[in-house]
Amino acid sequence: MQRRDFLALSGLGLGGLVLPAWLGKAIAAEELTTVFDPALKKGLADAALDAATGAGASYCDVRIGRYLRQFVITREDKVQNVVNTESTGVGVRVIAGGSWGFAATNSLTAEGAAEAARQAVAIAKANAKVQREPVRLAPVKGVGEVSWRTPIRRNSMEVPVKDKVELLLDVNAAAMSAGASFVNSMLFLVNEQKYFASTDGSYIDQDVHRIWTPMTVTAIDKDSGKFRTRDGLSSPMGMGFEYLDGDASGKVVSPNGVVNYGMSYDMREDAIAAAKQAREKLKAPSVKPGRYDLVLDPSHTWLTIHESIGHPLELDRVLGYEANYAGTSFATLDKREQRFQYGSDKVNVFADKTQPGSLGAVAYDDEGVKCKRWDLIREGRLVDYQTIRDQAHILGKTESDGCCYADSWSSVQFQRMPNVSLAAGKEKLSVAEMIGDVENGIYIIGDGSFSIDQQRYNAQFGGQLFYEIRNGEIAGMIEDVAYQIRTPEFWNACVAICDESDYRLGGSFFDGKGQPSQVSAVSHGSATARFNGINVINTARSLG
Repeated sequence: MQRRDFLALSGLGLGGLVLPAWLGKAIAAEELTTVFDPALKKGLADAALDAATGAGASYCDVRIGRYLRQFVITREDKVQNVVNTESTGVGVRVIAGGSWGFAATNSLTAEGAAEAARQAVAIAKANAKVQREPVRLAPVKGVGEVSWRTPIRRNSMEVPVKDKVELLLDVNAAAMSAGASFVNSMLFLVNEQKYFASTDGSYIDQDVHRIWTPMTVTAIDKDSGKFRTRDGLSSPMGMGFEYLDGDASGKVVSPNGVVNYGMSYDMREDAIAAAKQAREKLKAPSVKPGRYDLVLDPSHTWLTIHESIGHPLELDRVLGYEANYAGTSFATLDKREQRFQYGSDKVNVFADKTQPGSLGAVAYDDEGVKCKRWDLIREGRLVDYQTIRDQAHILGKTESDGCCYADSWSSVQFQRMPNVSLAAGKEKLSVAEMIGDVENGIYIIGDGSFSIDQQRYNAQFGGQLFYEIRNGEIAGMIEDVAYQIRTPEFWNACVAICDESDYRLGGSFFDGKGQPSQVSAVSHGSATARFNGINVINTARSLG
């Protein structure tokens, strides 16, 4: 999520409770801890499956979803809003006459589910009249009745709102005491109770939890009116409230003293650092444009991976299915056959929806396919894309990659990006050692604004914190930095990646795609990486 998205969410209800449709209806906080009866879900699923096959469907899947969200939003010493929402219903997808059909209902009765199934079949039969060739599904073996739950230690929804408010206000006070002029902070908590059933013989019950703690700290020079901000360095995670319990697991302190967070997050510590660093930004000199060796922290690299590898390797985008809205991809099918040199031999990129703590972590996707890990780029060469059941045959695959997802029971599932990550280096290498070998470079921490073309080939990325590197040492903070890339040239400029001890996750709660647009949550892991000879520009309005 970029700052504009945070501001949009922060504005929820400031002039009254006006919620976007995707949030569902407002509910009491106590209702966030309740669970949908499994027997009721199975009964609804069976009613829909029977109705669909009875109406002529050759295949049917049913998704019964209960999507719970909580926002706690603060600014300085005030609570701006507390929002609790629920969205519950049934989505039915079928194949009839060789074509897809989909319908959804919020009627949680057997007849309501059955009627949605019959409507989906009618839609499929109408679509079949203009479909050129029938849908071809990769086989899936039914798993019977199974369940999976995000391995949380503390359910965020069970933590009293009072405790959450006290946490955020304490964070804000700490930032103000450390020199902030303004501070916005919030908690965004998600619980997806998802039930999937299909004519393949699967009944899959999954309970998914996610947490995010964004904040923006602003410092103002009252004499000049100049201001600078620093966003929080937390990552949205597929975890419970234990993420904020203060465990130091995964925390990494960079050579210049900046704390980078892994599987836990000290929000107060980060707020204090953010206030001091925003103040430091006010006095930092502007970067001199030119070519630099870049040392990129995982809190930054996740976004570059997302935009220049994750999106261009979505098969539906490669095939042009997303051209009208999201664009296409330079990584065309012929490049897979050629084993295109996407990056240097240091670059190994894998997809994995089973990574612990990641936003995309589930056991089964929204087609009932068991999730897995697979390679996209191996030693710099393009070897695969991301595929779902009705795409697998295009690549000659015999099974789906398990990366189908819908953001709601009322949305049809389609190919979505799994967690896509840059593998850590195989040889032991610390960040200090990496920086020690750089003569003229910039160390970048945190994600910022970006711009990328419709084929994911030409791009520009900013960040949160920038430090000049001279002769192997950090020479001080600089400002107004953005780097420009052509995707293959950039990844081929990767000359070193730190080892597994530095590997961390970043990610986004709101990756948009599709028409009508849907959002998904996805993580991207990496260790600190070095890229040589990258063009850096100055983003200041004036160099004077």
